Amino acid sequence: MSDTHDRYINTDGLVDFLEEIKLRTWARKHYTEPERRKADWNPIILQEMKQRDRELTA
Repeated sequence: MSDTHDRYINTDGLVDFLEEIKLRTWARKHYTEPERRKADWNPIILQEMKQRDRELTA
């Protein structure tokens, strides 16, 4: 009989990926001009807003 732990699927990577998508979506919906952003915001949010800056200037 297999070990009980074998019955579970490790979803840590999936959860992290889903959280990142949520943060990036939030950043796009709540886009803020660079001068109004706070340095302590989540790095993923800041990265996505910088990407949006590039898209707006292209």
